Amino acid sequence: MLSSLSLRWRALPSNVRGSLWILLGSLIGAVMGGLIKFVGQRIPVFEILFIRQLCVIVILSPVLVRNYNTVFNTSSLHLHVMRGMFGVIAMAAGFTALVYMPLAEATAISFAKTLFTTVLAIIFLKETVGIRRWSVTIVGFIGVLIIIRPGTEAINAYALLALMSSLFVAGIMIVLRKLSQIDPALTIMAYQSCFVTAIMVGPALYFWVTPTWREIAVIILIGGLMSVMQWVHIQGMKAAEAVAVAPVEYARLLFATIIGIVVFSEVPTVWTLTGSATIIGCTFYTIRRNAIRNKQSYPVP
Repeated sequence: MLSSLSLRWRALPSNVRGSLWILLGSLIGAVMGGLIKFVGQRIPVFEILFIRQLCVIVILSPVLVRNYNTVFNTSSLHLHVMRGMFGVIAMAAGFTALVYMPLAEATAISFAKTLFTTVLAIIFLKETVGIRRWSVTIVGFIGVLIIIRPGTEAINAYALLALMSSLFVAGIMIVLRKLSQIDPALTIMAYQSCFVTAIMVGPALYFWVTPTWREIAVIILIGGLMSVMQWVHIQGMKAAEAVAVAPVEYARLLFATIIGIVVFSEVPTVWTLTGSATIIGCTFYTIRRNAIRNKQSYPVP
């Protein structure tokens, strides 16, 4: 049974496998965002990030200990440092926006990273983007604009933080595309976890608020989900082109909207529903189009 499923999975075109990995990562990310918003009502963001990163290191520690001779071996230390710096900025800004803005709105603004990723992939990865991919990316971004409706009210500082986070997340995706072709997933996760933990310890201690046992449990869960999401995203970026899988992450908006309704009583407006429908349509079109392109490139004999 498992071997049959494994064979079917490997038979899928690489861009389809990458898209499905990113779709799973989007669900995990939306759940994690809801948990961050919940616990962040009292606990400072830097403290959440620090405790979460400690949890990630604890989860990884058995594997790190078994592979201590090789896990930190890399010929691309500068890329790991770059990814770590981008990660610190993106998480601090993005988590703050999640805590203080409606979940769906903060998530929607974060999707500006798709446009940033497409442009950065062309500049730094020399990837070719056809008219169909440009179209689906632009239409998806229009869906984001429908939700946030820029110009209808003053953009607050938290919205700007969400936008800044999206730019640095796009940078992370580009760096990951390079790193995933050079180093194994464990090495990438190990460097990221150690770097972010070291950076966060100072701010966390400065803003420290003693958490309750329930808050500790939630933060530990966030750390576990983050580890899984990192691994899933690495697999997605390794399997497919960055510009092919970037629009698939739009599905996280649907998941975030559902969580906002059920958990935080954030009833979406007609603009949110319209934009979400546009975004989800782009997501599934991307997966279908990737499958068609690969079948045309590798026809079955």
